[in-house]
Amino acid sequence: MRADARKNRDQLLAVAGTAITEQGVDVSLRDIARRADVGLATLLRHFPTREALLEALLRTSFDELAERAAGLETLSSPEDALVSWLRDCVAWTTEYRGVTVLMAAAIEDPESALHASCVTLRAAGARLLTRAQAAGVARTDMDGTDLFALVAALAWLGDQPALAPRADHLFEVVASAVLTSAGSSDAEGSRRPRARS
Repeated sequence: MRADARKNRDQLLAVAGTAITEQGVDVSLRDIARRADVGLATLLRHFPTREALLEALLRTSFDELAERAAGLETLSSPEDALVSWLRDCVAWTTEYRGVTVLMAAAIEDPESALHASCVTLRAAGARLLTRAQAAGVARTDMDGTDLFALVAALAWLGDQPALAPRADHLFEVVASAVLTSAGSSDAEGSRRPRARS
């Protein structure tokens, strides 16, 4: 790729990241091109579809979350690893408004530009869940697809202005329900009840 083309591509990705953080994944491609000071045709040469742009933008984050899962598998207890990774995923998906809707659709569509990255991310979470289940600290009636859905649900809650103040509390409620033993105490210092598996 020529240096000027690489510069345009990098500029488009930087601008797209900011625009999606501010306005969500439905932001106009024309607006992204304008903000990057290139023509729409230039944007479409690099990224022929919205999904192609999102895949290029999000691939690094997907890879980092998958690597984080691999690191947690060796450095943390199964329970702590699962909750830490779940928290990281929710925080990341909340940053890019509306991305969970696209991820949920892409994971079911092998033709989607986001499909492979979403499958990799789901597999990373599934490994942590399986490890926690084998250790007896996570309920056994759920799988990686359920965990992926919980990430989407928790990210959606954080994206709702009326519910955002309760997002951390609701994360703890959900994490407690996934675990079969309470790993931490609540705000009053009492132990959470054991979830039924």
